[in-house]
Amino acid sequence: MRFVTETLLITLMTVPPVHARAQTDEQVQQLISREIASMLPADRAAGAAVAVRINGQTSFFNYGMADLKRNQPVTSDSLFNLASVGKVFDATLLALAVKQNELSLDDPAAKFLPELAQGGDVRRFTIGQLASHTSGLLLPQDHPPWPVEHYTLPDFFRTLNAWTEDRGHVPGEQHMYTHAGYVLLHLALERRFDTPLADLLDRRILKPLGMTSTTLPQGRGPNPRGELDSRLMGRAVQGYDENGVPIGEPGDIQGYYLWSGAGQMFSSARDLAVFLAANLGELPDVRALSDAMVLAQQPVFQISRNNAQALAWEINLNATPIVEKNGGLNNSSTYIGIVPSAKTGIVILTNRGELNPAEVGRRILLQLVQ
Repeated sequence: MRFVTETLLITLMTVPPVHARAQTDEQVQQLISREIASMLPADRAAGAAVAVRINGQTSFFNYGMADLKRNQPVTSDSLFNLASVGKVFDATLLALAVKQNELSLDDPAAKFLPELAQGGDVRRFTIGQLASHTSGLLLPQDHPPWPVEHYTLPDFFRTLNAWTEDRGHVPGEQHMYTHAGYVLLHLALERRFDTPLADLLDRRILKPLGMTSTTLPQGRGPNPRGELDSRLMGRAVQGYDENGVPIGEPGDIQGYYLWSGAGQMFSSARDLAVFLAANLGELPDVRALSDAMVLAQQPVFQISRNNAQALAWEINLNATPIVEKNGGLNNSSTYIGIVPSAKTGIVILTNRGELNPAEVGRRILLQLVQ
């Protein structure tokens, strides 16, 4: 696994501590409202739930509609499809296993997946390369133009075994964002612990943090990827496309992978505020998890002069580094970002596709800190 340059590591380790500005609650609310208003369309077909962690306190702000047809406003307990923001939970789970010496980032994924064919290029990937998007694995389902083909689990393994890497490619030496790589990581973790990913997340992260509204849906109902539990379904938002047209039903689960737990995670702003606090090291009762989160946030590959890749997280390298992850589907746009040096963080969840909460989240964070 290729690590970032020594210069970048030293730079990040020596970032001087910054402090959240002394702003009144009214000033913070005005800032959030102004920035969120710049993002949300005027047709009211969508809303946003925001959680901000600053000075050891969490504030919640809600805007717009969870379901326009039913006239239901967004609340801090509304459930949103997290899209790729869910990957930071995978990274936390992986980092915890590494800290507990249950596996290594340098372990080949094939160590846990005998279905990967002997001699195949796919056997060269390590767990760390999958988690940092440096494996080189890229399937048509990872980028537009989006194909129509889907995978059953046997189809997925057949595709992986037939996959060949580009000439001259060396795993760990390039950055290529890959959803398929995280699907393969999920399978490796499930096999290592002989436990479904949803149960691993629940036992090792969600229950210790008391996150009762966060879930990776498992197999039930007609959707092979799984469906939201009935106790949560009533809080799920309606998703809208970029033109304000409803996409699917509330609790819509998408993806190219047709087996249980292969869809997206769902959560609320209230639950993710707890996750923010843990990632900022502010929950002393879950020290093992917080230590794993610090590991997941460490840069392992320099993408460009201004960006580095950690385990799922990306690091925006401005004067005040932001550790962040965004997510997007055709009916969901999400963002989580933290400034570790200022103990400040934000979550933005929206139920509309093709928005840019990452840009808004960064602006907010940089205005909240000096």
